[in-house]
Amino acid sequence: MTIRGVIFDLDGTLLDSIGDIGGAMNDTLLARGWPVHPLAAYLGFVGEGVEQLARKAAPAGVDIASVVDQYRARYAQRMEQETKPYAGIAELLDGLHARGVSMAVLSNKRDDFTVELVKRQLSKWPFAGVRGERHGVPRKPDPMAALELAAVLKLEPAEVAFVGDTPIDVKTALAAGMLPVAVAWGFRTRQELTDAGARHVVSRPDELLSLLVG
Repeated sequence: MTIRGVIFDLDGTLLDSIGDIGGAMNDTLLARGWPVHPLAAYLGFVGEGVEQLARKAAPAGVDIASVVDQYRARYAQRMEQETKPYAGIAELLDGLHARGVSMAVLSNKRDDFTVELVKRQLSKWPFAGVRGERHGVPRKPDPMAALELAAVLKLEPAEVAFVGDTPIDVKTALAAGMLPVAVAWGFRTRQELTDAGARHVVSRPDELLSLLVG
């Protein structure tokens, strides 16, 4: 079936945000007198929500809820300090919009942060829906939110490509019955994405455009 819609992950897919994510967590750890991590380590820490990020970054046995609260406060102060769209993303979104492909965003980042970043960084493009982590809605890889967005796009799941940079995104696509497409410029390796079941792994945004619309 022809792809008529795309649901994008945000961090590591549309936006290069690891500097602000890792920086905010390192600020949090440093404020508590705990060891910090190189930014490269955060490539493997992200993707499963902020609680998992905190568990992987903080020492074992600490109060994760308080770490999360402190991290979120720090992240709110600096979430655009280094974050920007990856090279080629503007042209990709221009190309999809020009060809009438509907677009949405689904992230495991908290909903207000997700909406705000899309508004600030990607406001040029008409995303039909933007969703982050919300109370009462399970995070990816549960397919509920992805299927909700397919309904917003007024498309069947099989008409939608789910594009992301982690195995969580690939698993979400498979669970939702969408085309699982992974990007190799984000936070995880090509091998991890292939092992997770990605149908396609693309290296550049122009390659993704060609894949989706020919």
